[in-house]
Amino acid sequence: MTTLNINGRNMSVEAAPDRPLLWAIREQLQMTGTNSAAAAGLCGACTVHVNGEAVRSCQTAISDVAGKKITTIEASVPRATIRCRRRGSPSRFRNAATASPDRSWQAASLLAKNPNPTKDEVVAHMDGNLCRCMTYSRIQKAIMRAAIEMRTASNAGTERRAT
Repeated sequence: MTTLNINGRNMSVEAAPDRPLLWAIREQLQMTGTNSAAAAGLCGACTVHVNGEAVRSCQTAISDVAGKKITTIEASVPRATIRCRRRGSPSRFRNAATASPDRSWQAASLLAKNPNPTKDEVVAHMDGNLCRCMTYSRIQKAIMRAAIEMRTASNAGTERRAT
């Protein structure tokens, strides 16, 4: 029995230490927002955050994440937005063009580290997250818009008001 901290709650799973985290999340904990597609780390459909970093849960052993903070797409409230944990400001890229949790989590990881990415940085960071609808340019634009919204919200919160 292994205890995992998922979305702020300690949960016990019974699985071999080398079992992929993906299967513990989906099968044992019934959290199906984390998807399985390739199950080989190729597509990004299984992306979760571990201590704030986007990782492929299909390639991450349960033993590697014991004692770490795991966050799945189910933690986003409301589901239509993802919050930048460090800044607390909403980013709306999930609505704009990223219909799947893996792209949302991958983008959130980038924006948490780099609130002002270049297009090339977005492309490099999102590499490996495959999209069946082939809307990569819309996804890139949505992430860039989200970065602008986050910076604007962050700047508005630090401006002093006249008294």
